[in-house]
Amino acid sequence: MPTATASSFQPLAGVRVLSLALNLPGPAALLRCREMGATCVKLEPPGGDPMALYNEEAYAALHEGVSIRCADLKTEAGQQQLHAELAQADVLLTSFRPSALVKLKLEWAMLQARHPSLSQVAIVGAPGAGAEEPGHDLTYVAASGLVTGTELPPTLYADMGGALLASEAVLQATLHARSAAKANGIYLEVALNASADWLALPRTWGLTKPTGAVGGAHAGYRVYRCADGRVAIAALEPHFATRLCEAAGLAARDMMSPATRDALAAWLRARTRAELEAIASERDLPLLTLAD
Repeated sequence: MPTATASSFQPLAGVRVLSLALNLPGPAALLRCREMGATCVKLEPPGGDPMALYNEEAYAALHEGVSIRCADLKTEAGQQQLHAELAQADVLLTSFRPSALVKLKLEWAMLQARHPSLSQVAIVGAPGAGAEEPGHDLTYVAASGLVTGTELPPTLYADMGGALLASEAVLQATLHARSAAKANGIYLEVALNASADWLALPRTWGLTKPTGAVGGAHAGYRVYRCADGRVAIAALEPHFATRLCEAAGLAARDMMSPATRDALAAWLRARTRAELEAIASERDLPLLTLAD
């Protein structure tokens, strides 16, 4: 989380963001924009945002401080309400497929003609023709090589990564608007599969594959069993690895050797979480114990 000093800096103060984006990526991006000082308004369809139906807690957290209004964009009254909001907005945030934007009369050419200073940040699943293909976080993460078994990932990587890219795009649009007086708005597209690809780069480079140093091959960078739970150890640098081996009573070891991993595993399994936390504090080791 940002420090108090960092969070007090609000680069989007005075910027008004109008969002039509539902579910997770759009609202999460709006949350980031609000934290950076933006005034955030959201138009929801008569049925509301599906997020409110399947997780009220998440919906409430994502929309704290956001002004939420209902508008049926398929009606003339809804279109009038939309364009009244657009006339006051600096950035429009959407998460529709391109064909849906056309049906709602929200394609970029029409928007720019009617609201020339408005910028748009469009969240899509994939760039180009792929923007019309159905997909969700799981399919984008799987395509990036981040689903390695049959268990679901522990969080929604593509959605949350896409939200960060979208809030970054709002900042880009704001910088563009401030770069010249009376500057026309710009269109920026954020693809969720691209956010998954970005998060997957360490694995693409081999860092987090089973043979990689932070993928389990390094004995000092693993999750082990201990006597009453688990322990996450991140003794990657040589000085941390040396301290870890000294604590375990092991002579200088090759940290990429299976024998070293086995020796550390045996030593850790015989110690409690409390014992390991005390050792970590005494020897300044990056170590965190976990309950089962």
